[in-house]
Amino acid sequence: MGQSLTDPVADAAAPAELALTGDLARPVRLTVPDLLAWRQHRVRVGFECATSGVRHHWFEGPLLHDVLSAAGPAFDPVRRKDRLRFLIAVTGTDGHHALLSWAEIDPDFGGAPVLLAAGMDDIPLARSGPQLVLPQDRCGARYVSGINAIRVDGRYGRWT
Repeated sequence: MGQSLTDPVADAAAPAELALTGDLARPVRLTVPDLLAWRQHRVRVGFECATSGVRHHWFEGPLLHDVLSAAGPAFDPVRRKDRLRFLIAVTGTDGHHALLSWAEIDPDFGGAPVLLAAGMDDIPLARSGPQLVLPQDRCGARYVSGINAIRVDGRYGRWT
């Protein structure tokens, strides 16, 4: 007899999924194997962790900017300033959240090499899910493990 879709043994072997949603022309669900199809960037980082001190790791994965750009963010590409109102909310399976601005990762502005890591220390993250890696951050608070959702939101009008 085959295993059901709700069988915990079958679910444990399935790769974790990440949902890209929000103001995107092409929302999508991705797995770590999907992320491996992108151009990979490898970086060694050191960051402070509040619970375990300074940590050093190798991470590999595509740039967050590349993956989100392919999903078609709903800004006017001709108007650079239109991108400045977009925020990126990242959530992990443990409930950890981080917020970035599009300008941080956009090559025309901050150009930060933020990764959606598919591997850490040469270990694939297929079962736990990708990790947000911000090599420019001294503190590890925005390193979100086991990402299950990224929402791109540009519905911020004029402030008065």
